[in-house]
Amino acid sequence: MLKRMIVKNLTVFQESDLVFSAGLNVIIGENGCGKSHVLKAAYSLIAASAEEGRKPGAGDPTKTAMQKTYAEKLVNVFRPEALGRLARRKQGRERCELSLEFDESKLDFAIGFATSSKSEVQVDFLSCAWQPKAPVFLPTRELLTLYPGFVSIYDNHYLEFDETYRDTCILLGAPALKGPREKKAADLLKPLEDAMGGKVILDTNGRFYLSLVGQGKMEMPLVAEGLRKLAMVVRLIATGSLLDKGYLFWDEPETNLNPKLIKLVARVILHLCNSGIQVFIASHSLFLLRELEVLSQENAFKRIPQRYFSLVAGENGVEVEQGSSIDELRTLVLLDEDLDQSERFMSSGGRHE
Repeated sequence: MLKRMIVKNLTVFQESDLVFSAGLNVIIGENGCGKSHVLKAAYSLIAASAEEGRKPGAGDPTKTAMQKTYAEKLVNVFRPEALGRLARRKQGRERCELSLEFDESKLDFAIGFATSSKSEVQVDFLSCAWQPKAPVFLPTRELLTLYPGFVSIYDNHYLEFDETYRDTCILLGAPALKGPREKKAADLLKPLEDAMGGKVILDTNGRFYLSLVGQGKMEMPLVAEGLRKLAMVVRLIATGSLLDKGYLFWDEPETNLNPKLIKLVARVILHLCNSGIQVFIASHSLFLLRELEVLSQENAFKRIPQRYFSLVAGENGVEVEQGSSIDELRTLVLLDEDLDQSERFMSSGGRHE
């Protein structure tokens, strides 16, 4: 599990020390405050190690190898013109530093790079082992309709998509689980499949379909976008990518979902935490935030450790406020905006006669 990430001079951040829980981690803030950047930075560095460790004949990590590996992944995920563009520039030539600490200290590492850096980072502290499991990143849009042939096209042509799209498509195309783990996945899948009215299948033609009971297959482009986002989660559970000891980074899970589906997604997120997945979500939905808070009072979810992070723009960059509950956050922009809207609604006389 990721315990801590120290960020210095990354994009909009001057210096922040984020302490994570082993269960649910919720990052809140307005657009432009760096919510996605926190997710992408942690994902990039964990994924870089997992990918390098899976290569045939991979030995122990070395500084020489990881200087380029970390840099390439950061560039491919963030898509700046050069690595140094990720370093904050407000005071001139700044050095960006990223440090990650885990439950297993052998996985800890720290890197840095300057505004002039192009293709390599400096490894300040080297991990002694590879990340054992690839993390999952879910972007704001669904990927099932993009899936057919996407990885092949991405690998052979330049596309204006960051590499999280490619990574997730590879995981979506993995074979479904068989044996004892299939039963565990089935328990998580049932409420999701009930909500969608069918099962997600990958046909031999390389396309995803929603198999509806008594109605046959429906092409994914014909399925409502909110359900397609849910279908991605279903598929990743079915393949085992979201089952046991892993990381899920989910950018704005509420996008294009109606309140009924947001409630279901909140429940699924907590079920994933219970199954051993460390979940990180970035959101500006007060509805999702409240739903997670309500569900956390249920006996099934009471023991899930949680951390909340509020990102607010300040004079010296984005400031991070954090706590183990929503109540511990003094600055909650989402709540401020919601209350402001209520006051404006009341002052306008509410509903017109």
